[in-house]
Amino acid sequence: MKHVDAVIIGFGTAGKALALALANSGLQVCVIEQSEHMYGGTCPNVACIPTKELVHASELSQALGGSPEQRQERYEAAIDDKDRLVRWLRVNNYHGLANHPHISVVDGTASFVTSNLLHIESNTVPEDVEADAVFIATGSRPVMPDIPGIDGRRVHTSETLIDVRILPERLVIVGAGYIGMEFASMYCNFGSQVTVVQDGREFLPREDCDIAQAVRESLEGRGIRLELGVRVTAIEDDGSQAIVVAQRDNETLRLPADAVLVAAGRRPNLDGLNIQASGVDLTQRGGVDTDDHLRSTVPNVWALGDVRGKQQFTYIAYDDYRIVASDLLGDGSRTTRSRGAVPYAIFTTPPFARVGMTEREAREAGHAVKTALLLGENVIRARILDEPSGLLKAVVDADTGQILGVHLFCADSPELANLAKLAMDAQVPYTVMRDAIYTHPTMAEAFNNLFAAIDAS
Repeated sequence: MKHVDAVIIGFGTAGKALALALANSGLQVCVIEQSEHMYGGTCPNVACIPTKELVHASELSQALGGSPEQRQERYEAAIDDKDRLVRWLRVNNYHGLANHPHISVVDGTASFVTSNLLHIESNTVPEDVEADAVFIATGSRPVMPDIPGIDGRRVHTSETLIDVRILPERLVIVGAGYIGMEFASMYCNFGSQVTVVQDGREFLPREDCDIAQAVRESLEGRGIRLELGVRVTAIEDDGSQAIVVAQRDNETLRLPADAVLVAAGRRPNLDGLNIQASGVDLTQRGGVDTDDHLRSTVPNVWALGDVRGKQQFTYIAYDDYRIVASDLLGDGSRTTRSRGAVPYAIFTTPPFARVGMTEREAREAGHAVKTALLLGENVIRARILDEPSGLLKAVVDADTGQILGVHLFCADSPELANLAKLAMDAQVPYTVMRDAIYTHPTMAEAFNNLFAAIDAS
């Protein structure tokens, strides 16, 4: 039986960074990854990086227009470009760990025997590995609802649709959440006729109502069909096409499609781990239960990234690595409570980004609130970029002047949200953002006018 200082299950963002930190401190580390196609984790292989590559290509294609044949040619070229980028990242990620003298990368699946003993079914010889510390970083997987026909050959998740080389003329997306909206926008840009169905009647219910309305109007204005308050009851296939069967009140919808995307969210991936044998507790959402230092309920087991069932972002997984490294190699001062405001973005066209509370959340939390709105068309840089649509909104505490939330549906919004996070974490009043000097012409200088409008509210 092999003994190492640390076993990391999952070669993703958190696992990769932690492996290097532990190995550089002199520890012997074993990293277990079940698929050679997932070195680096979900983000560079089937999520953030390949989808953003395709989003960029789709916007270029949309600007060029052209015949369906030309759009198909550009779409196929975009898939090729995406594949080349992913392969390059995968090779670099692998060698970044495998070439380290204190790290062994094992291709195989791990399952707990006890909290510090793992059985590994590798591609060579099965073995047992004992470790002083075990880190679960197995990520998440797409949710597949119990719908008859969901295993059909034209039905995809976000991870598999990006490998389809024929641009679907008609795409039906089941789920109007963040993944669904990003894919709806992207495939609309490529030239697909997109229909989105959602069981809830409120569009983007977690977002500020003004921004959600602006996003909806933008999507519908581009020809994307939104069917809300609809429950999918079956996905049929008549040989030439898929048909999404859905029910709204007493009305039955039959939506033909060349491809169906199921975008019903993601859940922690614990399949095959025999997690019960480790003794760790799980949350009600099915993630590994951890404390503020990401320790599980078993002393020698930690969990990082999506497998915790919390915020499923690559940068949160990376921050999880920093928290664990602080706990093991530093002074333990970094915890989940020290993250500050967490921004996020949805790469529609234009993109939507948010940090902090919505207006409704701020009022429910007891704040006296001031808000301000700025149309994207009033930002010079947006017009230069030929992306004048959108809406910017700020939420401020009327008594203290502290920024409570910033909501941005406009060009470059993912970059702007990072500036807003820094201001919120530093607890500077909105007047600092209002009076700051920004380069011109940029999207950042929109903050001058946005926060100036607070004074008039």
